Amino acid sequence: MPASKIKYYIFVPMQLLRILAFPFSLIYALALYIRNVLYDSGILQSKEFKTPIVSVGNLSTGGTGKTPMIEWLLSHLSADSKLAVLSRGYKRKTRGFVLAQITSTAEEIGDEPLQIYSKFPKVSVAVDADRIRGIKLLETLKHPNLILLDDAFQHRKVRPLFSILLTSYGKLYTNDWYLPTGNLRDNKNSSKRADLIVVTKCPPELDDESQLKITRVLNPGKDQKVLFCNLEYDNDLKGEKEKISLDALLDKEVTLVTGIANPKPLIDFLRSAGITFDHREYRDHHYFSGKEIDFFNSKPLILTTEKDYMRLKDRVDNLYYISVRHRFLNKGDVVITKSLEKLGYRFL
Repeated sequence: MPASKIKYYIFVPMQLLRILAFPFSLIYALALYIRNVLYDSGILQSKEFKTPIVSVGNLSTGGTGKTPMIEWLLSHLSADSKLAVLSRGYKRKTRGFVLAQITSTAEEIGDEPLQIYSKFPKVSVAVDADRIRGIKLLETLKHPNLILLDDAFQHRKVRPLFSILLTSYGKLYTNDWYLPTGNLRDNKNSSKRADLIVVTKCPPELDDESQLKITRVLNPGKDQKVLFCNLEYDNDLKGEKEKISLDALLDKEVTLVTGIANPKPLIDFLRSAGITFDHREYRDHHYFSGKEIDFFNSKPLILTTEKDYMRLKDRVDNLYYISVRHRFLNKGDVVITKSLEKLGYRFL
């Protein structure tokens, strides 16, 4: 049976299940509303810490570019800052608090924290599902003067000094619905807690009028700013031993392996560059089996994302990854830097 038909037969039941789950989504939305009312009224307390905390997160499940945003902040903050990152470490195979070390693996701390630590070895990167405990241990062990809290917008037990809320172009949280029918994991009105709202994965040519329309849909508060950015892919592909240019793939047999929430932007980029490839798509944070690794090793060249590389390196021979970063439109980067500079942080 053709792959397109297989996808069709899988897709229809999933859509049907989401529709049938609508009553549960109403219960979930009500529970979120009650929880947020309890926090907003002060009945439930959000803990504040001595160390300033900047939160980066979203309202929906799925990829909105949180890790590239954390990396953007780390790469622009002054080198004399003593920085730390705390993440849940999603899909790791350990529990509790774990501090990244040079020998850490994706199984121990998760693929995204490992990616961050690999790029920024001077930054203290830790994982803990209990954010309060994780922050306390970072303060005790590393004494940072700023903690970046990854994927924590919906975790109200911690009150950050500054919050950045991400939402994907074409999948705005205002157009979403609550789990399990949709992908929302927090109330839409929770967006009012954000200091900045960043619309990610925009088309590079998104004009001012289109940005204004989206801003009106998001309906920010009086003191909130809405920024826009797109994904910018690197033209140099990195492997364990060498780099090759993207153009070098034009005459090669390429197998693209992705285990991320939304591979479409990468697929569109590669096709626009004239690269032909066989795409093997897996679920987000997928751990590859021995059989899958054997298949990859039978191929001349495997191209993957940086996050997937953290789970595939040392297991696949001819393996390369492509890096991605946020590029802000209309000098949105200046808005972020000025906002945080007001809090006392120096940027490069």
